[in-house]
Amino acid sequence: MSKSILFQPYTLGNSVLNNRMVMAPMTRSRSNNEGNVPTALTAEYYAQRATAGLIVSEGTFVSTKAVGFINVPGIYSEAQTEGWKLVTNAVHEKGGTIFAQLWHTGRMSHPDLHNGELPHAPSALNPFAQAYTKDGFQDTVVPKEMTIEDIKQTVLDFKNGAKNAIAAGFDGVELHAANGYLLQQFFNGYSNHRTDEYGGSIENKSKILFEILDALKEVIDYSKVGVRLNPSLHNAQGMMLDEETIPTYEYIINKLNDYGLAYVHLTEPFTDVSEVPFAVTEVAKHFRPLYKGTLIINKGFNKETGMKVLEDGDADLVAYGVPFIANPDLVARYETDAPLNTPDPTTFYTDTVKGYTDYPALND
Repeated sequence: MSKSILFQPYTLGNSVLNNRMVMAPMTRSRSNNEGNVPTALTAEYYAQRATAGLIVSEGTFVSTKAVGFINVPGIYSEAQTEGWKLVTNAVHEKGGTIFAQLWHTGRMSHPDLHNGELPHAPSALNPFAQAYTKDGFQDTVVPKEMTIEDIKQTVLDFKNGAKNAIAAGFDGVELHAANGYLLQQFFNGYSNHRTDEYGGSIENKSKILFEILDALKEVIDYSKVGVRLNPSLHNAQGMMLDEETIPTYEYIINKLNDYGLAYVHLTEPFTDVSEVPFAVTEVAKHFRPLYKGTLIINKGFNKETGMKVLEDGDADLVAYGVPFIANPDLVARYETDAPLNTPDPTTFYTDTVKGYTDYPALND
């Protein structure tokens, strides 16, 4: 009997993935050290999960201005780059493939994470959300509206992050343009009230993404670049849908066809949008006909639903999040229909081994 499509190899740019299961990017907050540097513990965590066809690292901050969460590793310093080498070497030794997710949280942050200064955003609009600080989750504030100079510097920060990722041995990078963070804040009419070249029209609101991509070509081949998008994010992470939201993503995804990217990584809605005007309830089905390259889909899939979305042709790869936290050998468990470990949400963002590298594998 032929292997289920979920476990079949897949060619992604220059890499041949062992299967079509992607470990989704997940913040784990284990870099609780001076300089927020990945450690040997980080390397052990990712190496345990290297049987995933592709690992996308936790979001890694491209600058100090990008920070929106404590104890998250960055990718802007030499020490961080050296720390990530531990991770990529460990994953590659196990035969895995790993991309670095490049992250800027924008207004989804707090002054306590910026030495008292306001976080940066497209417009001075409070998302009315929470940011994770040393004192726990705190309410967000009205951010500082970015100047043109701030935006240009941010483009350079993403470029530097990509350069450092390649130096650290990553197989590629993913631009985090989803989940209410900085790039999505530019795309969305509720978070972007600018009247200059970065606001107003769909082309202007999405301009920063394509400026980053244009900058990246100097340091990385596009076949090693992915972009993550969350088109139907609504009433979560400070985002709301309006009549221009889906047309904005249709414009972006159509234009991404011209770049020859490694992939586009889409997320199904975080909330029930079945009664929401302007929403797309089935993101993969809607955007699959528009995008000609590799499509990854994420959000709450299990083995059966993951196989179905692949068999239906709505995506090429399926990203799993929480199941990989509790099951380092998730691929083997799905292949053999073995029972799954139960994740412990109380340890998702703590700073110890517990709930990080201590989940047992089948052969334990």
